[in-house]
Amino acid sequence: METLERIQPNRQVMVFILMVFLSQALAEPIRYSVMEETESGFFVAHLTKDLGLGIGELAARSAWVVSDDDKQRLQLDRQTGDLLLREKLDREELCGPIEPCVLHFQVFLETPVQFFEGELSIQDVNDHSPVFPTGEMLLKIPENSQPGTLFPLKLAQDLDVGSNGLQKYTISPNSHFHVLTRNHSEGKKYPDLVQDKPLDREEQPEFSLTLTALDGGSPPKSGTITVRILIMDVNDNAPEFVHTPYEVQVLENNPLDSPVLSVSARDVDAGNFGSVSYGLFQASDEIKQTFSINEVTGEIRLTKKLDFEQIKSYHVEIEAIDGGGLSGKGTVFIDVVDVNDNAPELTISSLTSSVPENAPETVVSIFRIRDRDSGDNGKMICSIPDNLPFLLKPTFKNFYTLVTERPLDREKNTEKNISDMWDIMKNSNIHMIVILKGEEILGIDNKQCLKRE
Repeated sequence: METLERIQPNRQVMVFILMVFLSQALAEPIRYSVMEETESGFFVAHLTKDLGLGIGELAARSAWVVSDDDKQRLQLDRQTGDLLLREKLDREELCGPIEPCVLHFQVFLETPVQFFEGELSIQDVNDHSPVFPTGEMLLKIPENSQPGTLFPLKLAQDLDVGSNGLQKYTISPNSHFHVLTRNHSEGKKYPDLVQDKPLDREEQPEFSLTLTALDGGSPPKSGTITVRILIMDVNDNAPEFVHTPYEVQVLENNPLDSPVLSVSARDVDAGNFGSVSYGLFQASDEIKQTFSINEVTGEIRLTKKLDFEQIKSYHVEIEAIDGGGLSGKGTVFIDVVDVNDNAPELTISSLTSSVPENAPETVVSIFRIRDRDSGDNGKMICSIPDNLPFLLKPTFKNFYTLVTERPLDREKNTEKNISDMWDIMKNSNIHMIVILKGEEILGIDNKQCLKRE
């Protein structure tokens, strides 16, 4: 890839996207809804009617549909005006736990240029059952534990959301315990085992119970785990973390295996009952892939690269377990600090191959700029050099339109093919598009960044 020369623009185009949008797009987006798992080719809407256009106008004006994530999940039949599904949609794959799940798209008409915003809501169906991370869990309870004591159990996960998601837990009937479903602030539901009567290790040293997780489907789907309960001789004190919750900030470009922080717990018991080991508690796959904790020292280290643009913070549950099986719980809040690690991107949506001489203002190209960083690191300014016979106009959101500034004279400029013109500019060290990121100016030539969708 050729090294791009830094170009100081002679003028900057101020981006008043909202003002332009008001004159070229609908004030409110058009909204549609489909159920997930609907087969490709499904009819979503008749755009000609919904956009208030005439019959055949979508074809005559070269209409097309583009999604915000650059993946073409919708297709437009220009002749009929029908908007169809291009592929089967999986709500969990598209949005994960986020609800509502909305696919944002734009309808673009080339001649003249006009944009319409659209939203496709993906409705959940109950296609997943609650799942526990393991088939069995071991719970150690001291025999002097009092009725009313709560013991956290492993939670199940259900990829469905809303009423189709996990709703409650039950446990097999017994005279010593029942289960309580607890709602967490993050929307998750946790099971707590509640002791109902005193325990006697000599009378019954062990229990084997079945914990069941149920979703809200009709009929409900379920998942189970076996809970083995060992009644232990007395261990008077459980470990307690010195500080909880812990809070720490980590740069997203920190190297692998770098330390995040160290946690510490104390147990006032002596001997084996006072020895403490550390671990992650009820950690998701994402947490287990990203962090590790030293069983002996309590040091948490980074095991996977961080990406602020994907995950901005982590809520990590930790536990300290003593030699008698008692445990103390703690929480670590890890905030990922954004680093300017993404270069601006430029994508050509439309490119005119030639411009007739003496033509009035003509659209040469339509393109979009994007920066995946956040805040000031994601701010961009787009401009062109002053000595080119073109104007750069902000069109819609981060879309720009490049038009001729005045009629071109073939006798003065024999290169009327735009592709050839761009080659001439590149060969003469003139770069047509300039993107500024922060205080850094990046010259972008068509060979490196300009690609046609």
